[in-house]
Amino acid sequence: MLKTVADVIKMGKEVQMVDLRFTDLLGMWHHFTIPARELTEELFEEGIGFDGSSIRAFQEIHESDMILLLDPSTAFKDQIFEVPTLVIICDIFDPLTRQPYSRDPRYVAKKAEAYLKQTGIADISYWGPEAEFFLFSTVRYGSDTNSAFHYIDSPEGWWNSGEANGKGGQIPPKRGYFPVPPTDTNQDVRSRIVLALEAAGVPIEVHHHEVATAGQTEIDMRYGTLVRMADSTMIYKYIVKNVARQNGLTATFMPKPLFGDNGSGMHVHQSLWNSDNNVFFDESGYAQLSDTARYYIGGLLKHAPALLGIVAPTTNSYRRLVPGFEAPVNLAYSQRNRSAVCRIPVYSKSPKAKRVEFRAPDPSCNPYLCFAALLMAGLDGVQNQIDPGEPMDKDLYDLPPEEAAKVKQVPGSLEAVLNALEADHEFLLKGDVFTPDLLEAYIAYKRQAEVNPMQMRPHPYEFTLYYDI
Repeated sequence: MLKTVADVIKMGKEVQMVDLRFTDLLGMWHHFTIPARELTEELFEEGIGFDGSSIRAFQEIHESDMILLLDPSTAFKDQIFEVPTLVIICDIFDPLTRQPYSRDPRYVAKKAEAYLKQTGIADISYWGPEAEFFLFSTVRYGSDTNSAFHYIDSPEGWWNSGEANGKGGQIPPKRGYFPVPPTDTNQDVRSRIVLALEAAGVPIEVHHHEVATAGQTEIDMRYGTLVRMADSTMIYKYIVKNVARQNGLTATFMPKPLFGDNGSGMHVHQSLWNSDNNVFFDESGYAQLSDTARYYIGGLLKHAPALLGIVAPTTNSYRRLVPGFEAPVNLAYSQRNRSAVCRIPVYSKSPKAKRVEFRAPDPSCNPYLCFAALLMAGLDGVQNQIDPGEPMDKDLYDLPPEEAAKVKQVPGSLEAVLNALEADHEFLLKGDVFTPDLLEAYIAYKRQAEVNPMQMRPHPYEFTLYYDI
């Protein structure tokens, strides 16, 4: 049942503080806190101000005033703070026009849901992201004019197998899938994360150790609608990081923190529905896919290079998306096959379970923009009946050279995908879902703050390669 303003005001009487949160363009949560007595009907009507010029890629200094309007349906009791606190996720508005802010990622996600209905293709979409992460015991890093380093550690890390006082049980590279304790050292921590998530209103289906050494983890949320799933993903990352810290660990959603082992992805399951009818299901189709689903896949494949600028949006993302390894770099689709960028899970023959899994995203992305962009690409495929071609039901990493040359692959750098996004974004502008000013600000920030600084810095491994030349 959706919470009303009256419901949330009543919840506020059970706490001492109210924490107001919003998401920036890059996908980071921001917050400030008010005493619970300030949670009134007037606050919901009028909103509360903040300085938009202090948020990355938002407002200029001469137009800094912005307001937050509280969404009562999002309220939950914080599971981290010692002082009893109610959390409410907010939408960003312009105080003069009282119109939603075009660069508010949550507003983009809301517009994507509305646009889906306008197309008549479906009434609703469902989303199931699988956000992987690492739990380390130690992390240190730094970058200066004359030095650069990072150091991470975990008792599970294979590099600790030679320690003099070790007890064994370290996980070899790519051997971390489903071991029981004592090899899996994080069972209780994952269970505590799950309990905190469920207490915050995020239902969980399963948790387990992932493939990589050194504490790689996956906790799967139950699927939900687009905006709600993006909200849940923000709650998920917040709770994972904080419960890890409470247990003497540090969590990272960085896609590729370890050399020589698997990175962390965020495979995104998606489906379209009309009422109780799964639009993606057709008993007679390949992998029980309807034509609508195939065209949706066609849109994902066609726009994949541009999509990656949003769904795999860091320079580190392309340490994971490397051809020839176990990464979803092949622009193809297939049932069961994890080497294709689009996979059709076949665990169940139920019409309700039919969905498309897009495997290129990673958890460094902004979930509101990620899900909205994937939906817009898929809808463009349906509207233009984009044929995805024949499925590739074979190991795409072990193809003969002549066959491999025919399979397109994703671009190999953040710079390349930003160029692709700049060249191919008309599908995102339909229905005013994404706006030119948002995309321009996003691309400019990524180039100036991430691509250029990485290009100008010497890499530590370059000293191994080149110092003695």
